[in-house]
Amino acid sequence: MRSSDSTTIDVPESKKDVPESSAIGKGKAPLVAVVVKQRGGWKRGVAIFDFLLRIGAITAALAAASTMGTSQETLPFFTQFFQFQASYDDLPTFQFFVIAMAIVGGYLVLSLPFSIVSIVRPRAVGPRILLLIFDTVALTLNTAAAAAAAAIVYLAHNGNSNTNWLAICQQFGDFCQQVSGAVVAAFVSVVVFVFLIFLSALSIRKP
Repeated sequence: MRSSDSTTIDVPESKKDVPESSAIGKGKAPLVAVVVKQRGGWKRGVAIFDFLLRIGAITAALAAASTMGTSQETLPFFTQFFQFQASYDDLPTFQFFVIAMAIVGGYLVLSLPFSIVSIVRPRAVGPRILLLIFDTVALTLNTAAAAAAAAIVYLAHNGNSNTNWLAICQQFGDFCQQVSGAVVAAFVSVVVFVFLIFLSALSIRKP
């Protein structure tokens, strides 16, 4: 006997093609951004420290020049016709000191833009080489002026019996105090210049 009932087989609908981009993104962890540290980061820190040192050197150099340039003392006496006066311009060494320290201070002011360029572009070698060369020249001038003035200050404090150089600081106490402070400030700028040259040489080397 033939059955009139028909058998129906349900065929599941095929999944629609999922876009490849959606399939890739599905079930995947979000991408993690990796921050890569740029080369030369430590050089920017060195450049900032260089800039701060230059400001300190400017202060020391100009303070030395102004203190020496204003050093003067007159001993009081009963009459105005006989007065003993001590001034920096009485000695050529002190005059050279004032001129040299003024030049050094002016150079340091002019070097600040190059130091700023080194901060903005820490991997630039050109400004560093220029600073290294001129810092060395300025250090030589600064050291010469400070050493020459220190020798005169020593004689002013202690004298020299062999050359009949009297210790004038016993009478001109304020004058000697001023010139001694100027020499100390000059040697402070010498020490700062040594650090500046070291930083420039450190920045020039390859990372």
